[in-house]
This record gives sequence, structure tokens and C-alpha cells, in this order.
Amino acid sequence: MSGDEEQKRCGFVAVVGLPNAGKSTLINHLVGSKVSIVSHKVHTTRMRILGIALHEGAQIVLVDTPGIYDASKKGTLERAMVGAAYEAVDDADAVLHIVDAAPKNLGEQNKALVEKLPKNKPTVLALNKTDKTNKEHLLKHAQNLNDMHNYDATFMISSLKGQGTDAVLDHFANTLPEGPWVYEEDQITDLPMRMMAAEITREKIFNQLHKELPYAAFVQTENWEHFDNGSIKIDQVVYVERDSQKAIVLGKRGARIKQIGQEARLELEEIFDARIHLKLFVKVQDGWSEKAENLREIGLTE
Repeated sequence: MSGDEEQKRCGFVAVVGLPNAGKSTLINHLVGSKVSIVSHKVHTTRMRILGIALHEGAQIVLVDTPGIYDASKKGTLERAMVGAAYEAVDDADAVLHIVDAAPKNLGEQNKALVEKLPKNKPTVLALNKTDKTNKEHLLKHAQNLNDMHNYDATFMISSLKGQGTDAVLDHFANTLPEGPWVYEEDQITDLPMRMMAAEITREKIFNQLHKELPYAAFVQTENWEHFDNGSIKIDQVVYVERDSQKAIVLGKRGARIKQIGQEARLELEEIFDARIHLKLFVKVQDGWSEKAENLREIGLTE
């Protein structure tokens, strides 16, 4: 850490929004490194993940949350995911509400979430994917959402292209509480390495099989071994709920799981700056998403 403690700011910002609003993409961009997995499938983020951004003397701790939706009639996993998002809001110093700006009925889509936004802490609106819509549409919906909630600020951004994102960092760097940083200067996430590795593999599964495989994949890092030459051996188990899903993940003669492993290995080598030996095993565990011990493994509670 450098500089006077009095000049520093630090705070937690809960990043919330509907599924696929672009929360994870935005956080990865603001942090400047990948800390949260991204997929075209909704509900990809299952737990609270911290991405730590440094900007103008401020440590901005961005809390990526599962997409918020009505999970009252869903299973244990879905309810726990939504619960984790609301807990993050309760614990945060500020809230960043990300809204996909493209849909014409985005106000109606976001109404239930907006009604649950806190009125006792700073809340910021970011209309995302602005490169996919026109200015008149944006202004209309920005006004509509601000009529629904008293946002402290509104930003027009494209998290994918990085447009308008510096203004978001500027805002929090100037408004978060003054105080010492909570994390080390070079730390970008609080996610343990074993869990980060499991998340990277899960992302590759989603990207490869988003049409064939539902939300049935659970990846667990079972073994992590460092060698004297700096390389790392990682053994992971991919759990699915049915034999038919296992066949999909394996692919013909194991071709699919081999491809998934290769893509995961290459990204892990880039993240950890080391040679990675990755072995993937696929097992069937019926109803894994209803088991409390599995939820705890990915940082959720019932």
C-alpha cells in the first residue's frame, strides 16, 4: 500500500441485475482481469465472487452476484443463488444495478428487482449493452427506471467494449467511504485458487454444451499439487445428475471432455502463469444441486 491512509477509500459494491445483464463481463473489465466466468447461458454465476479494482486511490470491491429472479418455486440451488445476491446487497456499502438496455420492456422486466433495491444506501444504475440500442431508447428507459427508484447516478455503458466504464470507476472512487484498503494491492479476487480453477472448467462446459446440457454440471477440484519445476497438477471431477448427461459431457470416444480440458488448461496456464496438468473425470451424482454439502462447496447456503 502507498500514500496516506486518510486519502484512501475502500468499499464493497454489490453488482446486481437480471440474469445475463452483463454483470460478470463488467466486473472482469473493471478489475482488468478475469475473476468471474462468462457464458451465454443465464444463471452462470452461482455464488458471490469478489473482483477488486483499484482506481484513483480507492479499492473498489465489486461483488458479482447470481442473477436475481423469482426462485420461490425453484429448487434448492436456485433459491440459494438468489439468497446470496440479496445478502450481498445487505452487506454492501453501495449497489450497482446493471440493466440490459436492449429489450423494449426492460422497465417491466426489472420492476420486481427495483422494488427490492435498498433505499438507505447509495444505488447506481448502469444501462448496459448501449451499443445495441439507440440514444432515444436509452434516455426514455433511464428516465423510466429513475422514476421507479431514486438512483444516485445513471451511466450508459457497454461492458463488452469498455465504453463508459471509466465513469463508473470514477464515481465509486469519489463516493465510497474513506478508510484503509481491506485487501493487498495486487489481489484481484478473494476466490481460492481451487475454486477459481473449478469455475474456469465449468465455464468451458457451459460454452461447449449450452444447448445440450442444462444447469446440471458441478465441478469440484479434488487434488492440487505443486511440483519443483513450477508446474501444477489439478484433478477435477465434473458431476452431472444423469447417465445421459455424462455421455454428453464425455462426447464420442471422450472427444468432448478432452476439448473442454484443453480449453480450461490453456486459460488456467494464463491465469496462474504456470504449466498446468489438468485431469477431468465425469461422475453421476443424482440430485447434487439439492445437497447442502455441494452448495457449501460453491459458497452457498440453503
